Amino acid sequence: MRTIALAFVVVFVSASGAFAHVEPHGEQAVWTFDPWVITPLLTFGLLYAFGGLLLWLRTRTGRHARGWHALAFVGGWLTLVGALVSPLHWLGERLFSFHMIEHEILMAVSAPLLVLARPIGTLLRSLPRHIRVAVGRLLRRPIINLVWQWLSAGRNATLIHGIAIWAWHAPVLFDSAVTNVTMHRLQHLSFLLTAVIFWWSVLRRSNPGLAAWHLFITMLHTSVLGALMALAPRLLYAPQTGTAAAWGLTPLEDQQLAGIIMWIPAGTVYAGAALVLTTLWIRHASETERRGDAVGAL
Repeated sequence: MRTIALAFVVVFVSASGAFAHVEPHGEQAVWTFDPWVITPLLTFGLLYAFGGLLLWLRTRTGRHARGWHALAFVGGWLTLVGALVSPLHWLGERLFSFHMIEHEILMAVSAPLLVLARPIGTLLRSLPRHIRVAVGRLLRRPIINLVWQWLSAGRNATLIHGIAIWAWHAPVLFDSAVTNVTMHRLQHLSFLLTAVIFWWSVLRRSNPGLAAWHLFITMLHTSVLGALMALAPRLLYAPQTGTAAAWGLTPLEDQQLAGIIMWIPAGTVYAGAALVLTTLWIRHASETERRGDAVGAL
């Protein structure tokens, strides 16, 4: 239970990389070397690397599994860098479509990879023993366990993540996130944190059948939101699409393209994950039935 609660703290620290919204750097796409992004990302990555090295040197058991976890962590970490540091972030400040790609990477790629990585044990190993003990005592408190259990319950996690997505895509809130640095930081933070909670519920807590259902629901409502943006007859996000003309798009075309990105590519990720989990659920049910038949035949 301590490990589960600590996950929220670790994700919060890593998600602070989403706290940055930088000012334009000119007209050439550049990498964003902002300390609000670089510092937590480097800290997160170095702690994991150091903890992983210590585990590798001190124990031979479980190396195969840790190797797959490390691969997932590297993928999650690199996609965070790609979304928040690479020229994609620069382009996202000028085109709604690229901003949507940035958001979908955070929610549908980085978050599930970090959950699959199971980084908590490795990160703890990188800390001095007395700090690990102190953190453990803090996180064993019943109130923290109670809050995490409520947040990571399948229905609650799906609902919270859905509310974050729909609320921030309301034009008034999205416009405020584009024009106000603090609001933009809160937007990115809420997307990443709620996505991690959602994917944790799907991949670590719920049974495959229930997890597939929550993925299907998320695919459905995000596809509806994307379709509403793509098929809207008028412009909904004026500040975000204000510079689209400089890139050969009308503001409405930029909005439509952003909606299509949420509608189809992002929806495909949720649908693919749901199909995989459904397959696992059916296979598990079939194996259980076969074992039951074999026992009945004895």
